[in-house]
Amino acid sequence: MNTDNCKYFIFYKPYNVLNQFSKERAEHITLADFMDVEKDVYPVGRLDKDSEGLLILTNDTSLNAALLSPSKKHSRSYFVQVDDEITDTAIRKVSEGVTIKLDTGEYLTKACRVKKLIKPPVLPERNPPVRFRQNIPTSWALIELTEGKNRQIRKMFASVGFPVLRLVRIQIEDLKIGKLEPGKYIEITGEELFKLLKIDPSSKSAGSKRSPSTGVKKSTSKEQNNSSKPASKFWSNKSSSKTFKNKPTTKPSKNQIINANYPGSTKTTLVLNCISM
Repeated sequence: MNTDNCKYFIFYKPYNVLNQFSKERAEHITLADFMDVEKDVYPVGRLDKDSEGLLILTNDTSLNAALLSPSKKHSRSYFVQVDDEITDTAIRKVSEGVTIKLDTGEYLTKACRVKKLIKPPVLPERNPPVRFRQNIPTSWALIELTEGKNRQIRKMFASVGFPVLRLVRIQIEDLKIGKLEPGKYIEITGEELFKLLKIDPSSKSAGSKRSPSTGVKKSTSKEQNNSSKPASKFWSNKSSSKTFKNKPTTKPSKNQIINANYPGSTKTTLVLNCISM
């Protein structure tokens, strides 16, 4: 596989941002408000408008099938904040599989890993903050699953009586969001990305570049990205070896965090020295 002609990016999608570059309404916030990339680069999969976290973008048309095909069973991990104190019974039901409603009818979710968190994870603050009910606590769980139906996680927790307040994707296979901040993105090599995603680089279909389209041109606003607290590490025994150092603002290179646009913030440039985990 030759991915030299393809571009690969990792983006921390903030809350209330559409998973697309085109703006259907003036008030919409899209990826174009944060990213200045080639016109043929698009998201791999999706994160709902009200979900946050790790998003991969590329012009490699083969990556969607290689990563998102149900037969591949690639794992995705999320921090989930729910209304009220979630019970062990609810955790067990979600992990064993629950019935949810899809456009095609009822669906029994596959068994997955779910863990109740004793302490809230360290995450960047959401903008706007989650609305809490007076005298009603909230709690957190960590879920790892290998499928991705429409709004599946929200429906799973709602089915056991615990509506989701906040949902943050932190990991896909061995690719972690680490210390990347909301509204920022990095460029990563295809070799590094495929290794972390556990995708066979010898695949004949991988590395197929998307033909540039004549659609809406991607643009960025003049406002700068904000800095926030780093996300917490995933619970597995695989620790991240990411380290960050200050670096003068220069033309972005491989694995450099790009300054994106995030209202009301200051400009910072960080370098990701090591992607592997």
